[in-house]
Amino acid sequence: MMTLPALFVSHGAPTLVLEDIPARDFLKGLGAAVGKPTAVLAVSAHWETDAPALSTVERPETIHDFYGFPEALYRLSYPAPGAPALADEAAKLLKEAGLAATMAPSRGLDHGAWVPLMLMYPEADIPVTQLSIQPHLGPAHHLAVGRALAPLRSQNVLILGSGGAIHNLRALAWREHDAPPAWAADFDRWLADHAETGDAEALVAYRKMAPNAEHAHPRDEHFMPFFVALGAGGKGAKGKRLHASFAHGSLSMAAFSFS
Repeated sequence: MMTLPALFVSHGAPTLVLEDIPARDFLKGLGAAVGKPTAVLAVSAHWETDAPALSTVERPETIHDFYGFPEALYRLSYPAPGAPALADEAAKLLKEAGLAATMAPSRGLDHGAWVPLMLMYPEADIPVTQLSIQPHLGPAHHLAVGRALAPLRSQNVLILGSGGAIHNLRALAWREHDAPPAWAADFDRWLADHAETGDAEALVAYRKMAPNAEHAHPRDEHFMPFFVALGAGGKGAKGKRLHASFAHGSLSMAAFSFS
């Protein structure tokens, strides 16, 4: 059995799978760099529930949870098998940590999961289960969720947090992929610095400590998968920045591994 790192990737816009940008090229090579896991536990910013929930469907549908994009996107499918046994194991670990989880027998894969996985593992032959987020419970809760799930890494399970290092839709400039605005660059730099030193305390308190935090994340939801990945790296884990680029002006596509 391999012990895999926990990953956080920024999945960008749904069009990432079609765009000719550095983040797409990075994700296309990430699967080979990490290796092939036995299963994937995907934590997507696009599934919010009151308490942790895990998908148990045997054949997850590809959810096209977006509107107004090119027709080609709606024809894409990621027919990976489900991983109900992994969902059961994850639920057990969460329960042992005092974090009860529910099961979702019909939840498919939303684009926060299938967009990066389609690029990383295009064969769609690795079982996948999704874990929901609870933005109203904040970063510390998601850090605890990740720490509870950390033992899965030693079973060759890839814990994949998928969200956005910066996510402010009102600040996007759809045709710009060059230098980001200063406020975004400052937040992105702060995030990388504190991830790489493993400063979980500062990261959890990012709204008070990071520059331009309210502008970088008007809502918490796209940042919460980062904390699950951070926690899954284990206590004291330091991050490694795997990728840094921007898309659509201010949309950071940063990616990190934790182990």
